[in-house]
Amino acid sequence: MKQQSALPIWLAAPGVVFALAFVAFPLVLTFSLSFSPFSDNGGVGEGFTVANYLEIASDDYFHEIFLRTFALAFAVTAIAIVIGVPEAYVLSRLKPAMRAVSLVIVLGPLLISVIVRTLGWTILLGNEGVINNMLLSLGLVSQPLRLMYSFTGMVIGLVHVLAPFMVLSVWTSLQKLDPATEQAAESLGAGPATIMRRIVLPQVLPGVLSGALIVFAMSASAFATPAIIGGRRLKIVPTAIYDEFLSYLNWPLGAALAFLLLLIVLGISLGANRYIERRFRQVFQ
Repeated sequence: MKQQSALPIWLAAPGVVFALAFVAFPLVLTFSLSFSPFSDNGGVGEGFTVANYLEIASDDYFHEIFLRTFALAFAVTAIAIVIGVPEAYVLSRLKPAMRAVSLVIVLGPLLISVIVRTLGWTILLGNEGVINNMLLSLGLVSQPLRLMYSFTGMVIGLVHVLAPFMVLSVWTSLQKLDPATEQAAESLGAGPATIMRRIVLPQVLPGVLSGALIVFAMSASAFATPAIIGGRRLKIVPTAIYDEFLSYLNWPLGAALAFLLLLIVLGISLGANRYIERRFRQVFQ
């Protein structure tokens, strides 16, 4: 009986060790820290307690923060899908030269720091920013719109930051799409809407799902853009975690918030993935 080579195991070993050291181990430490009591002296007391989770479950302040966080994540994901899927489809139909230029335009913002891009949006969204000055000069509004320190402003900033990930995911799936299938459907009398619904969409669904999961997870865990555009009063879970760790030195409560955010994001992502795949399988069978 031929023995399998151990080379693949040794090649994967550095990556496994890196993941254990910098991902799994910190998560275990965070999980254990969330069951520690808060101490006014050192921040972390001795013993075991579930008081941090009980405080989060019973306090309306944290309920509001979690609801705002996931409302923001769902809104950003939905808009990214609406923008990214058609944009990726158009990119896949362009000639190679135009496609290269368009990809540079789409992916160019990823080369710039998130903080720099967000600070650019503060210039555009402020009461005396470019957008409000333009609307006032055109007479479309009588007073500046409140875009900074608002939920709408955070959505706009995060869509700009995360939409390229949706475009990349969908565009990758479109590269595997055989144009002959669309031509065959058209020759059999199918219209553009039918081709898109029955031919294109089922084949690019994995790209849409992967892009949506990436955007949703990054939106729910984003810190820089909500902190700058949303301000200190319009908090979401990541900014609340930052405050608990660095402002109030309540590390156990911050760890509990972080672990709950991780569990909820994983639960929603896995549940949505299974539900959507099942529904589309029923529709297109």
